Amino acid sequence: MSIQTRRERERAERERLIVTAAQELAEAEGWSAVTTRRLAAEIEYSQPVLYSHFKGKGAIMAAVAVQGCADLAAELRPARTGAEPDGRRAALAAVASTYTDFARRRPATYDAIFTNAVDLPFATPEAPAPLRDAFGEILAAVEPVAAADDPALLTETFWAALHGLVTLTRGGRLPAEAHDHRLAMLVERFAPGD
Repeated sequence: MSIQTRRERERAERERLIVTAAQELAEAEGWSAVTTRRLAAEIEYSQPVLYSHFKGKGAIMAAVAVQGCADLAAELRPARTGAEPDGRRAALAAVASTYTDFARRRPATYDAIFTNAVDLPFATPEAPAPLRDAFGEILAAVEPVAAADDPALLTETFWAALHGLVTLTRGGRLPAEAHDHRLAMLVERFAPGD
């Protein structure tokens, strides 16, 4: 292995360490606890090392969002494909349940992806592949029920409904005990009688 290859590998490992530490700290204590000083202490590197990888907290949060989308897509894919033999509604329901479960289990990561302001291009060809992959998994579940509707627009509408349910439930505006019933109603509207 060349010195250059080793340095590139070490740099990539440090970057993963920073992103993982930021994600874990945010999940444990919220995004307000994630500072470059605190991260430097957590990973036992100096702040200049962090700044050699990321311009600041916003860039770190964007990296967490990209990794979070990769994780979300990795959870949505088997949920969707595992449910497909049972029909279109089953696949849609599995995606809806997996999406909302991800938001419940990983609220800080969810916020980095979908709520907090991050410098990432969403819904454009320039969007990082993990963002497109996560949306693609939802699209793959919605497309079979799209009929004459534009599948991408219908997917955006389904995703917006899921996001609204997540946000309103987390904020205490919707009672959590009716969550599963709401998801079933949503899926029924998108895949009636399936």
